Amino acid sequence: MHTRNANTFVNCSLWSSTASSLGCTRLISRSILAVVAWFASSLGNCSPSSNADDAPKSQLVVPGHTAYVLPDPWGLRVRENQGVSWTSASQSIQWAGLFRQAGILKIQVVAECTKEQAASLELVVLGKALQLVSEQVLNTSGTSSAASKRLLDFGQVELENASPSYVSLQLKLRDSEGQDAGLVSKSQSIQVLELRLDGPGSREAHFNLKERRNAASVHLNYVTEQGAKVDAFYTEVQAIEEPIGTFYMACGWHRGYFGMQVNSKTERRIIFSVWDSGNEATNRDKVADENRVRLVDKGEGVFSGDFGNEGTGGHSHLKYMWKTGSVQRFLVTSESTDDTHTTFSGYWFHPEKNSWMLISAWNAPKEGKTMRGLHSFSENFLGENGHMPRKALFGNSWYRTLDGAWREITTAKFSHDETGKADRLDRTMGIENNSFFLRHGGFLDGFTKYGEPFTRDAGPGRPTDFDALLPKVR
Repeated sequence: MHTRNANTFVNCSLWSSTASSLGCTRLISRSILAVVAWFASSLGNCSPSSNADDAPKSQLVVPGHTAYVLPDPWGLRVRENQGVSWTSASQSIQWAGLFRQAGILKIQVVAECTKEQAASLELVVLGKALQLVSEQVLNTSGTSSAASKRLLDFGQVELENASPSYVSLQLKLRDSEGQDAGLVSKSQSIQVLELRLDGPGSREAHFNLKERRNAASVHLNYVTEQGAKVDAFYTEVQAIEEPIGTFYMACGWHRGYFGMQVNSKTERRIIFSVWDSGNEATNRDKVADENRVRLVDKGEGVFSGDFGNEGTGGHSHLKYMWKTGSVQRFLVTSESTDDTHTTFSGYWFHPEKNSWMLISAWNAPKEGKTMRGLHSFSENFLGENGHMPRKALFGNSWYRTLDGAWREITTAKFSHDETGKADRLDRTMGIENNSFFLRHGGFLDGFTKYGEPFTRDAGPGRPTDFDALLPKVR
């Protein structure tokens, strides 16, 4: 979903944890301005892989390239249709699926390995370490002890819960720090190609089948008065989980977005970006001068530049190690400078300085309007660590209209991207501590329908410490 280049900026459940990406895409943000009238009521099931020519039709075949690497999501090479290249004994391989039926679950793995390597493996499911029951060579090249494509049978377990529930299946070395450690290395790797499931417990099970293994992006579409002319938008965000590659977007509107990212173990950012006018999707060099947003001002230590590849525009970020669990405060204002231009400004409350600071302000052409389509979202912008849960609270949200009246946002509708429609169903919304929460990834049980509304109680009143930053009432 995101492309890395010089003009793009970075914006447990079963498991827990560098790269950069735009954080939010223009396509996604535009699409969530209105809640589309469809619901994810049809949950996709896995079908046999095209590579599984020797697999019985009754088997559910899950490609190796859909597995996750533990404990380091980037510790092994995973390639589409080639599976996982297992080159380190310190890493293990894990799938997770949504199982809907009780009963016996038979488990097999297809891997290219030696007979000795196969004998050193175990598969952990439901807290049970299943040992290799039998192995069958699927190709006849070389000797029976040489590295060959093998069908590894780990026996079976019984699923007792008939209600939909996520189950993980972890392939590992029995003794990764002892005598088995030398069996897996860069010079002696195991190529994990497929997971094969059979039996009553596998019926109607759901797995993501795509090589990109990010969690779905999830959104809060805020309900405002119809036709509201919004010139200020305030939101507070509290991150509960902090995996690398997470963008908690606080203030989104029809021309931009404002929020906070986890870019690496040592870097986090506060990001504010505004889109150009026009329809150029990739290269800002192709954007006509009259369609470009212009930087008006920026705060101390803030980087500013261009972005492209998913719409184009002006980007800014402040590197700041914001703390998980602490409340971050965001304010966006809009002020028309003439009939066809509007300046959008993003302010963030600096916890250590105990004061508001400008991240940046951009003048947008062909606009001359107030903000609309208010929303927040949470995004997993890396494709390798969707097995880690992401959760944040969004609350105490307010908007001001041109007449100076403030209104509290107490209702939001849930939506998600295309990944959440069929590939990743572990995405939910709810209310916690009188804030909306978004949670996705981690293969946690729970599911929220597209478009479902939630309403929280009104709070004690809006903050007033940013009033000096607001545009004059018109």
